[in-house]
Amino acid sequence: MDRRESLKLLALASLAAAFPGCTKEKVDDAAHRAGMSSEDGGLSIRTPSQLSAAEYAMVTVLVDLIIPADSRSGSASDASVPAFIDFMMEEAPEIQQPIHAGLSWINSGCEKQFGRTFVDLAVNEQTTFLDTIAYPEHASAEAKEGVDFFSTLRDLTATGFWSSKIGMMDLNYSGNTAHASWEGCSHDAMSHLGLSYEA
Repeated sequence: MDRRESLKLLALASLAAAFPGCTKEKVDDAAHRAGMSSEDGGLSIRTPSQLSAAEYAMVTVLVDLIIPADSRSGSASDASVPAFIDFMMEEAPEIQQPIHAGLSWINSGCEKQFGRTFVDLAVNEQTTFLDTIAYPEHASAEAKEGVDFFSTLRDLTATGFWSSKIGMMDLNYSGNTAHASWEGCSHDAMSHLGLSYEA
């Protein structure tokens, strides 16, 4: 299973477990409202209401490190994930404080280790720092706040990305389209599931 597939599968379940008020309906509504398609095929622009300009810039860098552009699709920021996160903070107030605190925690750690804030670091320094909190099983006890924050941010990033137009194209999602006929599942798919059309 590749990295994008793993992130996609973790997204909704992790958000729901971490924040009881953050229901699937809220996430679906936020994804729809924060990522409305414009006439030119892009995503609408949202003026941040919960994140400061500096925080928004930092979130943009972070989400693009989590889901960078590749040969298949654009990055998380191309899919307006920072706007989605800001919108989710507005819709689910219980995540506001953890996100503000987590961003501050990362900046403090970067200033202590490198003498600069996160966005001022070189990419290799950013990833070196994030590696200390991206893998909970290898993180130190002192990094728990950062680990918890980064897990939440990763889940929000995955949710925002795969509920966007870019993310759905990345998945080759073919729902919400009319089909002239339905021939059922392929025999290979049925066999894989241990099922068959024969009585």
